[in-house]
Amino acid sequence: MTTVRWPGTAAVAAGVLAVAAQAAALAAPAAADPRAMPAARAAGAVAAPLDARDFDLRRGTDRSGTVRALGGVLRRTGVGALLRSPGHTRLGGGCGRAAGVPAGSLVYCFNGADSTTRDWVPQGVTSVSDAAAGGGWAGGVRPILVSWHNGGRVRLTFVDPDRRVYRHVLLVAPVTRGGRPTYTDVGVHAGGIAWYGDKLYVADTRHGLREFDMRQIFDLAASRAGSTRRPDRIGLHGGTYYAHGFRYVMAQTSSRHFARGRVGGKCRGSGPLRMSWTAVDRTTWPHVLIAGEYCRPDWPRGRVVSWPLASLAGGGTASADGGARLPVDRVQGAVRTHGRWWFTQSRSGERGRLFSTRHTGAGWAPVRRRTISYGPEDLSCHRGLHRVFTLAEHPGRRALWAFRASSCS
Repeated sequence: MTTVRWPGTAAVAAGVLAVAAQAAALAAPAAADPRAMPAARAAGAVAAPLDARDFDLRRGTDRSGTVRALGGVLRRTGVGALLRSPGHTRLGGGCGRAAGVPAGSLVYCFNGADSTTRDWVPQGVTSVSDAAAGGGWAGGVRPILVSWHNGGRVRLTFVDPDRRVYRHVLLVAPVTRGGRPTYTDVGVHAGGIAWYGDKLYVADTRHGLREFDMRQIFDLAASRAGSTRRPDRIGLHGGTYYAHGFRYVMAQTSSRHFARGRVGGKCRGSGPLRMSWTAVDRTTWPHVLIAGEYCRPDWPRGRVVSWPLASLAGGGTASADGGARLPVDRVQGAVRTHGRWWFTQSRSGERGRLFSTRHTGAGWAPVRRRTISYGPEDLSCHRGLHRVFTLAEHPGRRALWAFRASSCS
C-alpha cells in the first residue's frame, strides 16, 4: 500500500493525492481581515480525489551524447565567466511604479528595449538560492534567472544583482543531422523554471519538463566554428554554428514526459498535469520540485503537485509525493517554504493578486490576498534575502521584483 504525504500533513488514501478543500471550508464566511477569503470558494463542493498515476514522469531521450559532440566543436563556458565577460547589458531603473509593484519591494528593471519589447515575454524565475544551499555559485556570482518566450524560441536571462548587469542565453535542443551534432529551437512556453544543482528544469506545458545543464553552456563568439551573426539562422549551416545572433547557447540534456501521454489545450481536472509553472522547496526533506496548472475560471480547478528532486535526477519513473487542487483559478506561479504557500493570479487589464495560505492535509486554510503588480508570473523563494521573487510581464509595465517573506529562509 502506498500513501502520499505532504510534509506536516496527514496521509491520504492509498493510490491518490490530497483532495480539494473540505466542504466546510468552502462554505465558511470570510475572515474579519478584508484581505482574507474562504479557500477555493469557486471550486464547487468536494472535488474528486487526484490519481497519483496521472503525475508519473518518465525519463525522455538522453541527449548527452550529442551534447558531448557539440563540446568537441564549440567552447564551453561557466556561469561565472558568462556574467563576467564583456558585452553584458546593464540593469535599468524606474520600472516599479509603472509595473504596479507594491511599496517596499526589491525591484530590478531591464533596459529600455527589453522592458518594452513585445517579441519576448518574461515568464519564469529562479535563482542560485534554489540551486545551492549556500546561495552562491562558482566564481562568486549569485544569479537570478528569468525565462522568456518568443514563439518557438526561449531565452534565459542571467541577472547579476551585485554588478547590476545581465546576459541573455538561448536555450537549444541538440540533435544529430547527417552524422554531425547541431541544435534547434526549444519551442516551449517556458512558463516556469527551477534551478537545482547543475540542472535547470523548464516547464513543457503539454509534456512535462525539459532538462538543461549549467555545465553545457557554449560560447559561439569564442568558438572557431561559431558565429553571432545571422539572426535568421539556428544550428549548423555550412560548417558554422548560429543561434539567432545570440553569443551563448545552453543545451538541453534530457526531459521528463508524463507516462499517461501528452496534455490537451485546456485544463481537464484529471489526467497528466498541464505544466504551467514550477518552483523549488528546499525547506522540506527531501527537497522537491513543485509544479502546477494555469486554468481559466470556466475550466475545472487547476492542480499543484510535487516530486522529490532526487527522483527527477534518476533514470526511472519519478512519482509525485503530494498534491491538491488549487485554492484559486488563473494561477501563474506558486512556491512553498516551511509549509507556507504563495500563489500569483493574473487579471486582464488589472493589477494581479498574491494569495498566501497553508495546506492542512484535508484542504486549504483560509486564503489571504493582496493586490500586487500587473501581470505577475512565476514565483521563487530567495532564502538569502528572505524574499520571494516574481515578474511583471507586460511591455511597459515589466519588472523583476520581490516581496518580503519571513518564512522564506
